[in-house]
Amino acid sequence: MYYRTLRISALLAVLSGAAALAFGQSPQSAIRITLDEAIRLAVAHNHALLASRSNIVQSQDQEITANLRPNPVFGADVVGLPVTPKEFTADNINQAEFDVGLGYLFERGGKRQHRLRAAQDQTAVVKSTVADNQRNLTFNVATQFTNALLAESALSFAQQDLKDFQNTVDISEAQYKAGAIGEGDLLKIKLQLLQFQTDVTAAQLAKQQALAALRQLLGFESVPENYDVAGSLDYQRIPYTLEDLQAQAIKDRPDLRAAAQSVTAAQSQYLLAKANGKVDVNGTLNFTHITGYNSSSIIVSLPLPIFDRNQGEIARTNAAISQAQQLQQEASEQVMTDVRTAYETVRTNEQTLQIYQKGYLDEAKQSVDISEYAYKRGAASLLDFLDAERSYRDTELAYRQQLASYMLALEQLREAVGTRTLP
Repeated sequence: MYYRTLRISALLAVLSGAAALAFGQSPQSAIRITLDEAIRLAVAHNHALLASRSNIVQSQDQEITANLRPNPVFGADVVGLPVTPKEFTADNINQAEFDVGLGYLFERGGKRQHRLRAAQDQTAVVKSTVADNQRNLTFNVATQFTNALLAESALSFAQQDLKDFQNTVDISEAQYKAGAIGEGDLLKIKLQLLQFQTDVTAAQLAKQQALAALRQLLGFESVPENYDVAGSLDYQRIPYTLEDLQAQAIKDRPDLRAAAQSVTAAQSQYLLAKANGKVDVNGTLNFTHITGYNSSSIIVSLPLPIFDRNQGEIARTNAAISQAQQLQQEASEQVMTDVRTAYETVRTNEQTLQIYQKGYLDEAKQSVDISEYAYKRGAASLLDFLDAERSYRDTELAYRQQLASYMLALEQLREAVGTRTLP
């Protein structure tokens, strides 16, 4: 029994290691996901999106209901039965009348076909609406993913900056012990170290908050609690014109497609209302048996459309067509505005980003290096060195924030166009 248990434990360990290697991770390391993987997981596991997808199934089930024919009606009656038990004789029963009938409602005006067409058109609207929900979810995932990348970048910079400044503190302590600097300068340097430590803790908190928000979008069951993101802040130039992007948005935006399908659905409802104004025919076939005599009869009945011709519903659905057309036009204009706004935001952020890339980052780094070199050799004051250090840190963090803002603006443009693959 001992060796059997040992073999099972060893097998489980091997399987666990193999599963971890399948994800490209060691058994102890956290799973790291890319942006594309995050979007795929969100589309597959986000509970709000899954709930909205059930609307498609419900709408398709309504198509089944709309395509159903009326049920036939079966009827039977006995007329002339004795009242008291003493009167239940063979002669009295033979004198009773027995009727059996089968009725059916014959729908006119193509009601069933129009019901089915209206239900199918509504399903098309629901599908496009769900696709639009997925578009919004994808943007939210990309936003939170970029926030996590920004927090990771800020944390990495803060840790490296803290490490570098710690070396400065160590050197300053050695200088103080050697009598090269005073105690006041040493205390100022140590107090400055607090800012670097605060930057690290703030970046750690920002990263955990971004990962928590992203995990909620992905679905808790899709990633473990200790997961992480894989990627970096990156500048990707878009060589597309505004006109190209707007043309792509007209073709790909699911909310605009849903607005156009709503017009078709409104027209289907109008045709259904007109069909419902047609009167239906009730047909009944009866079989009668009385006193040894059998007979049959055919009964046809239909309402007289004197007052109710469904004119109110016809007028309402006709007005709904105009409403849907106006909403379609509004959606089209909204798409054009969204694309232009997102495009200009990308361009503005790109221009600001290029200002940093023209040399300000290198100049800030050179400034702090020169100030540190001069301070350690007594050629610069402590205040000059600390000021250069703060300027470098602020410039570097502002650049990373601007790079993240550009990436977010690019994601907003993708959402506005309606596709992640820009033309």
